[in-house]
Amino acid sequence: MSQRIPMPIPLGWFQIAYSQELAVAASMPLRYFATDLVLFRTESGEARVLDAYCPHMGAHLGYGIRGQAGGGSEVRGDSIVCPFHGWAYNGEGQCTDVPYADNLPPRIARGEQVIRPWHVRELNQVIYVWYHPEGAEPYFEPEEIPEAAADNHDWGSFKIHTWDISTHMQEIGENAVDAAHFLYVHGTQNIPTPDVMEFDGVYRSGRLVSKMATPRGEVTGIIANKSTGPGQATVRFSGICDTVLMANLTPVDSENSKAFYAFIQKKVDGKDPVGGVADAIVKDIYRQMEEDRIIWAHKRYFEKPLLCDNDGPFAKFRKWYSQFYTHDNWRPGAGER
Repeated sequence: MSQRIPMPIPLGWFQIAYSQELAVAASMPLRYFATDLVLFRTESGEARVLDAYCPHMGAHLGYGIRGQAGGGSEVRGDSIVCPFHGWAYNGEGQCTDVPYADNLPPRIARGEQVIRPWHVRELNQVIYVWYHPEGAEPYFEPEEIPEAAADNHDWGSFKIHTWDISTHMQEIGENAVDAAHFLYVHGTQNIPTPDVMEFDGVYRSGRLVSKMATPRGEVTGIIANKSTGPGQATVRFSGICDTVLMANLTPVDSENSKAFYAFIQKKVDGKDPVGGVADAIVKDIYRQMEEDRIIWAHKRYFEKPLLCDNDGPFAKFRKWYSQFYTHDNWRPGAGER
């Protein structure tokens, strides 16, 4: 934790990849939660995640050699194979093969877990993992997004953008309750009106209403957003072109985050919408993210910001977000209203 952003990494479900990025029997190195990881898909099609380093001699399991050079390590059956000495590990962190050993090490012979495995969920064409700083089991699940189902043929394919953002996830998440910044950072016609703002357990939801000028005249646009934990957010735009945005955030470490944005738009005559308003919505959100990144990269977190009466419900948001921290020495401020 730094002086600029004094928050630890929150717990929850977080996106680490899109399903389409990981072929059968493929693997890749990742770094999230200030931890080196390896993601692999077994020959039976399951996505699995382990800590990255082989407990034998410390090789990274995510980097292949010889025929695998430039890609991930070999996946054989349900196990990933270490490129250094050929030891193999399944998704439960058990060693399934030491190819040249006459006598297995005792822990391996007993079938013990020798690498930390991570809880994985694959839905919405996304691969999520559960992070908890104390290793506790998941107590909620990522939300299923019907429009993102691979077999939903009424909605188009993903339009994907990703960003590496130099700030803590909470700072990014606070945009959801900050209506005023839309006018001053993004140059909208007005400050959107918060119509709904609810906090319920691990869920948070809100709705903004905004007047937008279009070639067809002024249109009332609705932006409905919902969060499941700190990592999964879904934004639904209606009024011009029905669009669903999966705006997921994942901590790289306490000061850096990864944003995974996948736009899904309703098909027109059975085809993905291309050009016109459909692409304009995506382009506008992309522009807004680029503008937000400038603010996030250079701002400082104030535990007790000086707020005015028409600022958003930052206190409620921070109280809701604080449930995803477990550190005894962290007492997040709720702000002042």
